[in-house]
Amino acid sequence: MEEVLFNQIGNNTNQNGEEGDPESNTLNQPLVKAHRTLSSIPLALVGTKVSHIESLDYEINENDLFKHDWRKRSNAQVLQYIILKWTFACLIGLFTGLIATLINLAVENIAGYKLLAVGHFLDQERYVKGLMMFAGANLGLTLVASVLCVCFAPTAAGPGIPEIKAYLNGVDTPNMFGATTMIVKIVGSIGAVAAGLDLGKEGPLVHIGSCIASLLGQGGPDNHRIKWRWLRYFNNDRDRRDLITCGSAAGVCAAFRSPVGGVLFALEEVATWWRSALLWRTFFSTAVVVVVLREFIEICNSGRCGLFGSGGLIMFDVSHVTYTYHVTDIIPITLIGVIGGILGSLYNYLLHKVLRLYNLINAKGKIHKVLLSLSVSLFTSVCLYGLPFLAKCKPCDPSIEERCPTNGRSGNFKQFHCPKGYYSDLATLLLTTNDDAVRNIFSSNTPNEFSMFSLWIFFVLYCILGLITFGIATPSGLFLPIILMGSAYGRMLGAAMGSYTSIDQGLFAVLGAASLMAGSMRMTVSLCVIFLELTNNLLLLPITMFVLLIAKTVGDSFNLSIYEIILHLKGLPFLEANPEPWMRNLTVGELNDAKPPVVTLQGVEKVANIVDVLRNTTHNAFPVLDGSDSATGAATELHGLILRAHLVKVLKKRWFLDEKRRTEEWEVREKFTPVELAEREDDFNEVAITSSEMQMYVDLHPLTNTTPYTVVQSMSVAKALVLFRSVGLRHLLVVPKIQASGLSPVIGILTRQDLRAYNILQAFPHLDKHKSEKLR
Repeated sequence: MEEVLFNQIGNNTNQNGEEGDPESNTLNQPLVKAHRTLSSIPLALVGTKVSHIESLDYEINENDLFKHDWRKRSNAQVLQYIILKWTFACLIGLFTGLIATLINLAVENIAGYKLLAVGHFLDQERYVKGLMMFAGANLGLTLVASVLCVCFAPTAAGPGIPEIKAYLNGVDTPNMFGATTMIVKIVGSIGAVAAGLDLGKEGPLVHIGSCIASLLGQGGPDNHRIKWRWLRYFNNDRDRRDLITCGSAAGVCAAFRSPVGGVLFALEEVATWWRSALLWRTFFSTAVVVVVLREFIEICNSGRCGLFGSGGLIMFDVSHVTYTYHVTDIIPITLIGVIGGILGSLYNYLLHKVLRLYNLINAKGKIHKVLLSLSVSLFTSVCLYGLPFLAKCKPCDPSIEERCPTNGRSGNFKQFHCPKGYYSDLATLLLTTNDDAVRNIFSSNTPNEFSMFSLWIFFVLYCILGLITFGIATPSGLFLPIILMGSAYGRMLGAAMGSYTSIDQGLFAVLGAASLMAGSMRMTVSLCVIFLELTNNLLLLPITMFVLLIAKTVGDSFNLSIYEIILHLKGLPFLEANPEPWMRNLTVGELNDAKPPVVTLQGVEKVANIVDVLRNTTHNAFPVLDGSDSATGAATELHGLILRAHLVKVLKKRWFLDEKRRTEEWEVREKFTPVELAEREDDFNEVAITSSEMQMYVDLHPLTNTTPYTVVQSMSVAKALVLFRSVGLRHLLVVPKIQASGLSPVIGILTRQDLRAYNILQAFPHLDKHKSEKLR
C-alpha cells in the first residue's frame, strides 16, 4: 500500500513523456497525492502508516432519541456528568505526571550508567573500547525503540503533535490514541532519548497525555472496554475532544513543569475549539501534574532515585541570579530575534526536504526504516564521541566551587582526554544527556567556560543532527533539538558581543533558544510563559516577549510553521482558521456543482433503497426528505440528516416495517438507546439482508438529526469555511436560495475535503493563478 502511494507520487512526467510542471515534482507534492475532484477519498500518514481518514462528529445529533434522553435527565445525572469531567481531568494529570516521572527516571538512569561506563574507559585511556561501548549501547537502545515503532505501533513514531492538532480540528486519526501506541511511545521514548539521539521527550509526552485522556474517556482499549453505565456520557467525539485537549496540556506541563505554559500551548497551538469551562479543567489537569512532579522531586532529592538528580525536571533555574539589561541592549536583542526567525524558517525548509527523502526510504519496507534509524544512531554516536578530540583542553578555574575536572555522568567540566587539572569544553556539551547539555550551555556567570570554536562545532553538529534525526521511526520531539541549536548560536552571539552588552552569555543562550523556537514553531504567548516557568525568573519577561515577537514575524515572512508543514506533508485535511482571499470569489452553490449529485432518502424508505445507497456510495450522511409536490411528486421538505452508521445499525437490528408508515415514539426506544447510536459502527459488509426483507420499509424520522447546519447556495466559500471550522462540523447542507415547486429542498452536502484550498484549486484552477504559499 505504502509503496504504491509513494511510487505514484514520484511520477513527474506526463503521458507524452514530457517533463511535468516543476511545482509537481516529488519535493513539492503532498506525500499522499490528492485527487483532482472534490469527492476524493482521503488518505494520510498517521505516524509512519498510510491510513484512511474520516472526519469526526463534533456536532450534537439532535434526533428524537437524543431529545428524549435529554428531557428525562435528572439534576443528579447532570451533577454526575459534571463531577465525572473534573474527575477525568484529575486522573489525566495524575497519570501523565506519573508516566513523565517514570520516563525521566529511566532516561537519566540508563543514560547515566552508560556514561559512567564510558568514563571508566576514558580514565584508563582506552578510547577505542570507550567508543565501542558508547556506540553499542546507543545502537541497542535505538534498535529497541525503532523495532517497537515499526512492528507494533507505527503511529507512535514522531512527536504526535501534528496528529493531535488534526484530531482537535475534526480529523479522525486511526489508532493514534490506543493502548499499544501509548506503551510503545513510552518505551520508545526512553530508548531513543537514552540513546543520545538529537530528539526530546517533550513531543511524545504530549502524545502520551492525549492517549491517557482518550483511553479514560472510552473506558479502556478497544478490545477490553469497560461498559460502565456512567461512561455513556463520554461516548461521543465532542467530550473526547475536550479530554484530549486536557491531555495535550498535561503533556507539555509534564515536559517542562510549566502548568500555565501547558494550558496556553493547548490554546495557542493544538486546539481549534475552546471555551472557558475547558480552560478551567485544563488548568486543573496541569496543576495535578505539577503536584505529582514536585512530590517526586522531593523524593529524588533524598537520593532514592538512582542517578536521577535534583534538576532533572527543570532545565535552567536562575531565580538566584540577578540580570541587568539597558536600553542599549535593544540592538543585540533585536539581532538575536531576527537570526532566530531566519534560521527557524531555514530549518523548516530543509526539514521539509529531508522528510520527503525519508518517506521515500521508509516506503521500501520495515527493514529500511530500522536501518535508517540505526544509521542515524551510529553517526550520532561517532560524532558525540569523536568531535571532542578536536577541541583544545582548558585549565580548570581554581576559584569555582564545582568539581573540575570530572568524567562522571554530569557536570560542567568533563575531563575526557585532557590531563589532570584540565577539562574539554566540547565533551562537556556532547558527552552527556541532552537535558544536561542544555543546563551546561545555559549556565550563567561562565563567560570563559566554552570557546568559540567548540560552540561552532556544537552548533553545526546539532543543526545536522536536528535535520537527520527527526523523521526516523522512533518517538521524537522537536522542542529539545531546537533548544540546543538556538542556545548554541545565542551563546556565540553573546561571546561575540563581549563588552558591548551587559547581558550574560547564559541569558543569550536562553534568548537564542526562544528565538529559534518562535522562528520554527511560530508560537509566542505559550513559549514566553514556558521559558519564564523554566527559568523561574520574571525579570526576563520583557526581553523574552520582544525576542519571540520579532522571531515569529520574521519567520512568518518566509514559510509556514513546522507543524503546519508536517500536517501538509502527511496529507492530513487540516482546516486553517483564515480562508484564502480567492475563496470569497466562489459560492458554495458553484462549489457544489463540481460534485456528483447529492444522494437523498425518503423519511420512510424501502430497505432495498437503503442497501443500494450504502453499497454504491461511501458517503457518511444523507439528507432525509419529506412531503411531496402534488404535480411532480418531488419532496418539498428537508426533515434532516441521517448518518451512515445509524443506517447500518438499523439494518443490523432488523428494525423493519411491513407497511409504509411513521412509527410511534415508544417503538424506536424499545429498539435503540442513545449509547448505541453514539458508537461509530458502519461496517456494512457484516450485514446480510434477505430478499423478503428488501421489500420492507424503515422509518428514518426518529434517527434523523432534525437540526443540521445549512447554508444558502449564494454564500461564499470563505464564509462557509469559517462556519464549518468554528462549529466543528462534519457535514454542511447547501439549500437553494429560492424554494420553488418541483425543486429539491437540498442541493448538496459540503464536507471537510470540499473546503480544502488544495482540492478546490484542482477543480477551479483559475481562481488563484499564482497559488498561495501554502500550496507551494
